[in-house]
Amino acid sequence: MIRAKINERLERRFRELAMKRFGYGKGALSKAVEEAILNWISLVEKEEVSFEGDPVEAIDGLLSDININSVQLQHIIKKIWVNRMTKNVSD
Repeated sequence: MIRAKINERLERRFRELAMKRFGYGKGALSKAVEEAILNWISLVEKEEVSFEGDPVEAIDGLLSDININSVQLQHIIKKIWVNRMTKNVSD
């Protein structure tokens, strides 16, 4: 069972179209949700990129131009995190 909270306008539009497509009887909404999920899965699966090889080597290659050590990187990430967390905090 999937439970999700979505925008009211989106839900209303979805319900209207589900009823038009599958009728006004019991199960119409479930059929529409299943169809929507199947379509979404199909779309996302087409986008997936498969990776072959050692992921550690791939990451190492991506980070090879960075000239800071892991401790420095941790400090930078901490500053970024603190800035993001305190950005929306009222005084």
